[in-house]
Amino acid sequence: MAIDFYTFNTPNGRKISVALEEMGLPYTVKTIDITKDQQFDPAFLAISPNNKIPAIVDPDGPGGAPISVFESGAILLYLAEKTGRFMPHDLRARVPVLEWLMFQVGGFGPMPGQVHHFLTVENEQDRRYGLARFSKETERLYGVMDRRLADHAFFAGDISIADFAMIGWAWRHERHRIDLARFPHVKRWYETMMARPGVAKGFSVTLS
Repeated sequence: MAIDFYTFNTPNGRKISVALEEMGLPYTVKTIDITKDQQFDPAFLAISPNNKIPAIVDPDGPGGAPISVFESGAILLYLAEKTGRFMPHDLRARVPVLEWLMFQVGGFGPMPGQVHHFLTVENEQDRRYGLARFSKETERLYGVMDRRLADHAFFAGDISIADFAMIGWAWRHERHRIDLARFPHVKRWYETMMARPGVAKGFSVTLS
């Protein structure tokens, strides 16, 4: 039974397409064109009350009953629990996965997302402060990631949903105005991730 995947071609959408491909789960893309305000459609709001993509509906949810899940971090956790993959069972091993997943959801997403926004602001005076502020914070986050990856192959040791969360945003590093050569450990991790067949498929599937 295929999962209905409501999404658009954004970093948060790609996080989930990568996870679905890596986990080998069947899914059907249901495009929500956010450039046309389709995220405000009442039918979609019933699934995602925060009018954000992505969201999923799993017809084979817990107990065999359908379930909907919104927010990309929650979706990754749900899919990991459903499949028993990319999330350790041992609590001590789970903690770094949760830490780095929350790092992405709370920081390495909202901050570069603000860079995306301020790059499009036409008024130079309005643009300058916001772009400088959020670009500096985005660079800081890349530095945190680089230090972590200096002695870890992946963010939580073994590859996990934390890496799927991160790759969606690292994919946009050029748009963040980040040269990965300045962050060699992130660069190594990024190239390793993008070489994985499941990740490659997750980025190639049409979402918009």
